[in-house]
Amino acid sequence: MSLLHTIDPVALELGPLKIHWYGITYLVAFAAAWWLGRRRVRAGRLGITQDQFNDFLFYGMLGVILGGRLGYMLFYGWSDWLEDPLALLRVWEGGMSFHGGMLGVALACWWWSRRNGVHPIDTTDFVVPLVPIGLGLGRLGNFIGGELWGRPTDVPWAFVFPKSLPFEPPKGVAELTGLHASGALEPFARHPSQLYQLAVEGLVLFAVIWLFSSRPRRRYAVSGLFALGYGALRIATEFLREPDHGIGFIAFGWVTMGMLLSLPLIVLGIVLMLMSRGAPWPPTRDAQTARESPMPAAAAGSRKSPATRAR
Repeated sequence: MSLLHTIDPVALELGPLKIHWYGITYLVAFAAAWWLGRRRVRAGRLGITQDQFNDFLFYGMLGVILGGRLGYMLFYGWSDWLEDPLALLRVWEGGMSFHGGMLGVALACWWWSRRNGVHPIDTTDFVVPLVPIGLGLGRLGNFIGGELWGRPTDVPWAFVFPKSLPFEPPKGVAELTGLHASGALEPFARHPSQLYQLAVEGLVLFAVIWLFSSRPRRRYAVSGLFALGYGALRIATEFLREPDHGIGFIAFGWVTMGMLLSLPLIVLGIVLMLMSRGAPWPPTRDAQTARESPMPAAAAGSRKSPATRAR
């Protein structure tokens, strides 16, 4: 028998103020990126100071939120946006696009790199290992919110998501639970594709990228592996995820918008990996200098990395 999704998406109510789990997952994601990034900075990676990294994280947060929301409305909710322009501002209701957020972060990387004298690709190579944890937490937020569910299935771990039902579900949890216990909702059980994506886009991709980048790699390599890995994993999970409402399959009866947007990432990843062959090593600084020295990162990059000296 399937499982019934009855999680309240609101974590805390303070009068008229409602704090959603979806927003909390984003806060935890930014905190994790801050902690992991500071570890890399203390290790002398990218040749920047802690203050410079904190500055970048601010730009990155803006890129994720603005790019993710704009991307969602453009790629998945264009008609809804035309009918209700203010829907763009209701981020707490869910609806963020990874591909839009990626473009927003890319712009933030370019802007911060220009201001700090760092090669933009060196910045993205530093940043992408911090991203999968946020992706996984975002998928957890989708699951808690009962949105972006999977396709119909009868696997033992299938879930019935009330928002996916083709009729108005009972308002009370007790009524809904009774209806589910009677077996009436079994035909509407679906894959919990949000949890699949949490596992592969979050945990698996994080482990692969973090381990790969645990020692200096040539420019383009880390960004290339991330783009290739995410694109491939996203396309794989799209086969178990319900096509987006209002869009459906866009080609051949099986291609989804998520697949279409991820295919260029695979191509980009392959190109970047090829470009990394013979590319320069990223700038590094010793850990003490990375914590204390205000020396511009560009100057630090003039020294050879430990990997270069060892060759």
